[in-house]
Amino acid sequence: MSEPDMEFSHSAPLTLGVELELQLISNRDFDLTRAASDLLAGLRYGGEHGDVKLEITESMIEVSTLPRQDIAGIQADLRVLRDVLVAHCGHNNISVCGGGAHPYHKWPERRICPGERFDKLSERYGYLAKQFTVFGQHIHIGCESGDQAMWLTHALHRYVPHFIALSAASPFQDGTDTLFESSRLNAVSAFPLSGQAPGVTTWDEFLDFFDLLRACGVAESIKDLYWDVRPKPEYGTVEIRVCDTPLAVERAVALAAFAQSLARHLLRVRPAISPQLQSHVARFNKFQACRYGFDGILADPVTRSRIGLRDDLLAILAELEEDADRLDCGREIAALQEAARRDLNGAHWLRAEYSRLGNHNDVVRSAAALFARAADPVSP
Repeated sequence: MSEPDMEFSHSAPLTLGVELELQLISNRDFDLTRAASDLLAGLRYGGEHGDVKLEITESMIEVSTLPRQDIAGIQADLRVLRDVLVAHCGHNNISVCGGGAHPYHKWPERRICPGERFDKLSERYGYLAKQFTVFGQHIHIGCESGDQAMWLTHALHRYVPHFIALSAASPFQDGTDTLFESSRLNAVSAFPLSGQAPGVTTWDEFLDFFDLLRACGVAESIKDLYWDVRPKPEYGTVEIRVCDTPLAVERAVALAAFAQSLARHLLRVRPAISPQLQSHVARFNKFQACRYGFDGILADPVTRSRIGLRDDLLAILAELEEDADRLDCGREIAALQEAARRDLNGAHWLRAEYSRLGNHNDVVRSAAALFARAADPVSP
């Protein structure tokens, strides 16, 4: 295929990039507020540590790091972007916070951001576009070629539930406890091109597959593919898209370290993978992670058995210690091990704050305060 947006850009192996979708909060009632366009128009920031840009509705803002070779660079970028945004929001009497979903906002009150792409999304998906006011962390991992990107897309999919459990931070919707650890992904699942990537295993096969989608009017660009893990040819990366936005930058950094260490391990060991076999249990395993978090039970199609998500995660993190040390990610992997042992993610933190404070408004106020400060590495 000759379209320039489908040419796979060369990227240094294991380069990292992180995007965080963040909530813009009114300091009056701690509901979402329509402030993104005005906020961005008045922002004085030179872009030295990444970008700040609009997302689909005016109650969202996205920050993205520069491409970095190591986790220290990602940490530095995210801390600066957080501090710049928190300070600028403070000057405008609003706050910014993490979390995968706002606990009690009303989706009909959301306003679509101006822009041709957002207009098309609103026209195509109707009310789903406003209901898509949910907030995720996306992690990019550099690949040497399109073929490597497709292999890694499928190899990483077995670990989707583990990323979900570690990042889960959306237990509330419409002022109600959903009983899910991550309710955000239910909104994403409503889109027709969501879920696991199909079983195309080379870049040429992917181009043929995408050519079919374009010819049939199913998709116009890679952005129309809401897969859990997808190739991103213009960046030369694979993108993991299942994480809720954590409540603290430190958890976002740790998740990026997990992704980089895991990708290094997979590319080094080259385990046998079967996208078709994995597809038989993918939706079940994803549901288990969204619903139960660390307490989920995963189906293993290779051994035809079941295993606790927490036990599987701890075994995986232990196996990654050598790769993490080589990447100088050992501290972050240790923090995730502690989080899994102690049941620490954003959903548990938010529920504990609701139990302590007794109302969702103060929970959001508390979450905004947590996001604004440097936190312990084990923070959710």
